[in-house]
Amino acid sequence: MAVAFEAQNVDSTLLANRYRLGTWVTMAGIAMLFTSLSSAYIVRAASANDWFPLAMPRVLLLSTALIVISSGTLEIARRRMKQSTSRAYLQLLGVTALLGLGFLASQVVAWRQLARQGVYLASSPHSSFFYLLTAAHGLHLLAGLLALFYLLLRARRRVTEPLAIVRTQAVADAVTMYWHFMDALWIYLFLLLFLWR
Repeated sequence: MAVAFEAQNVDSTLLANRYRLGTWVTMAGIAMLFTSLSSAYIVRAASANDWFPLAMPRVLLLSTALIVISSGTLEIARRRMKQSTSRAYLQLLGVTALLGLGFLASQVVAWRQLARQGVYLASSPHSSFFYLLTAAHGLHLLAGLLALFYLLLRARRRVTEPLAIVRTQAVADAVTMYWHFMDALWIYLFLLLFLWR
């Protein structure tokens, strides 16, 4: 009996580590992509006299607030799941998903505001980088939203098997790590695009 329990504990640890490792590898790849894009941005900004900085669309302040708040709600949701308060977990996951959708919608609003001002992808190097960086971040955040919807679907099923509970917690931990990374990445991009000169 003790051997079976110990084997199950080892399986649980391996399972949790597998999800965690996969998330770290994914985040490392994304970080490399944005590091290379940031390097190109900095070099291009310093090497040309055709660099005209964009005026920041004010709606980006709202999108920044939405993503920061969504990180908080997801972290609280993850903690509620570990405390076995499934109703609160489900509600907070839903709130996080709505905040994520709100972030993406505010990004689209920012793009439309710039388009109304005549600022497009090919208007200037800065506008090109703005559209490229925000679109790349938006696509990666969309992947995070899909993971959140997956968690929402899983949370609706009642799980009692110990290994299934560990798997659910490991997936929730991985999604939370990824979402926090997307939050930090957006703050970095915001500072790079509008405060770095």
